[in-house]
Amino acid sequence: MNRTILVIDDSESIREVITVGLQSSGYNVIKGINGADGLEQLRQSQGIDLVITDLNMPVMDGISFVKEVRKDANYRFLPIIVLTTESQETKKQEAREAGATAWIIKPFSKEKLVNVIKKIVR
Repeated sequence: MNRTILVIDDSESIREVITVGLQSSGYNVIKGINGADGLEQLRQSQGIDLVITDLNMPVMDGISFVKEVRKDANYRFLPIIVLTTESQETKKQEAREAGATAWIIKPFSKEKLVNVIKKIVR
């Protein structure tokens, strides 16, 4: 069974790089352009196994997205990876407190991303 991953990033090029990498590794990908769009995609789609979200986005940022997802009992345990250029410990802590599962700093390799996903989603 193929796993489905929701990728949320305001950069079209980053969304595409992630999508191509994940699809070549056998994952289905759904895309969102910001946190608000990501919430809509999550609510409209069935069987999302994991979310990868950027931190800094217009309309709704990644931390706000994580907080909103965690308010819904259906998604309390949905793995969420924050993928960002931010490396500040305070931002990482804020993401953890909001309910993020993991944190990956850009730039990243496809192999690193896929390895983290495999550890989180079984």
